[in-house]
Amino acid sequence: MSGAGAEGKELRKLLREAGVGPTVIAKLESSGLLSVRGLRFIVAATPDELVEWFSLSSYESAVKLREAAKSLVGYSGAAVDAAQLMELEDRSPKLTTGVKGLDEMLGGGLRAGELYEFAGEFGTGKTQLCHQLAATVQLPVEKGGLSAKAVYIDTEGTFSPRRVLSMAERFGIGREALEKVVVFRPLNTGELEGFVRNELSGYLEDGARLVVIDSVIALYRAQYRGMEWLARRQQAINYLLDWLKRWARIYGSVAAITNQVLTHPLPSGVALKLPAGGNIIAHASTHRFLMRKAGDAWLIECLDSPRIPRGASVQFKITEAGIEDA
Repeated sequence: MSGAGAEGKELRKLLREAGVGPTVIAKLESSGLLSVRGLRFIVAATPDELVEWFSLSSYESAVKLREAAKSLVGYSGAAVDAAQLMELEDRSPKLTTGVKGLDEMLGGGLRAGELYEFAGEFGTGKTQLCHQLAATVQLPVEKGGLSAKAVYIDTEGTFSPRRVLSMAERFGIGREALEKVVVFRPLNTGELEGFVRNELSGYLEDGARLVVIDSVIALYRAQYRGMEWLARRQQAINYLLDWLKRWARIYGSVAAITNQVLTHPLPSGVALKLPAGGNIIAHASTHRFLMRKAGDAWLIECLDSPRIPRGASVQFKITEAGIEDA
């Protein structure tokens, strides 16, 4: 995250003026955090995390460091009244899905700072939707995009550059669309968690405003085996999603995850399909959707959302050009 050059020199001066001691500043520099990106990392961290990572002398020194970092990067986190919040939400650009009916259900598109979960069986359009978002995020704001790049974390090996390219062409974007999508394929949960916590902010600093994890559960289901690992697995998923949401808040990015489903048999004999991951993913997600096949089309249904009625649904179709209105 650097710390050399004019930027580092100026930040040393500003941190000293904010009351941060030379020992702490030296620790930031040795950790490569003496930069604007590094200070945003400090803002994202909790005081307890800072004490642990940098061996700070006290909780109070961690709070002082974090407050100084907030001031220097312009992050207030201050409380606002509901009227101000509504105004901020109305002014904030929405990311189009490229499906008119889905955008209408979402209230104009996907909002920055929120986490969207798309669950479903294989072949229900989850990955297709995420590919399309990686294209639409590049559109100018007046066309429903964010004029931004995308980070696509592919845990199942299903990302297809050619598919993104065909979708991008539908929206009038050329081959340069691929240069604005960063793809990371973690080998295990440790690599996934390390990338989200330590490396993701670098791409957000460079202009990415969409982060996709496709899928969030795959590596955890495979690598945390047996009931004796369940509590540890859930804690790890919770921490991963918490960092994803921290970055979404700080950078104003959209976060989207896909999720697998499990079968829950009912006494009536009906098999109910539920998103995997239990209450951890359920509570972490701002909006939850279930995707499934519906005859000759596909259906996306709202499971939970602070704004969308439970059970609200939209049909769509999957074509060579991407996901479209049915």
